[in-house]
Amino acid sequence: MPSAKSSGKGKVSGKVKSEDAKSTSRSTRAGLQFPVSRIHRMLRRANVSKRIGSGAPVYLAAVLEYLSAEILELAGNAARDNKKRRINPRHLQLAIRNDEELSKLLGDVIISEGGVVPYINPALLPAKSKKQSLDSQEV
Repeated sequence: MPSAKSSGKGKVSGKVKSEDAKSTSRSTRAGLQFPVSRIHRMLRRANVSKRIGSGAPVYLAAVLEYLSAEILELAGNAARDNKKRRINPRHLQLAIRNDEELSKLLGDVIISEGGVVPYINPALLPAKSKKQSLDSQEV
């Protein structure tokens, strides 16, 4: 017998679920990897507001997933540039500080074991003379 909600007058209303139908998570419905239900629960417990719409945690999960993917992609590129296969805090630091928008977003964030971005003021570098540059081009 199919399970359905009863309206009190003897009529059957609501969706009828077949027995072989599986429930799908909100993350799967939205096509996301981040947990929509967990974010919704955290928003409710954080007392952000009295009422939270059903679309808010989906949107927030999508934004968090995008930011994570962006940072991990740049950090992976930094790791590959350093001939490493594993991302460490140094690669995260280089990825964030070399990207203008991420650096602005995470400007006040301190990454432990991240180090600093290498920078030497051009005034401190030895000046190249024209004679040296011409000598280096001759074979």
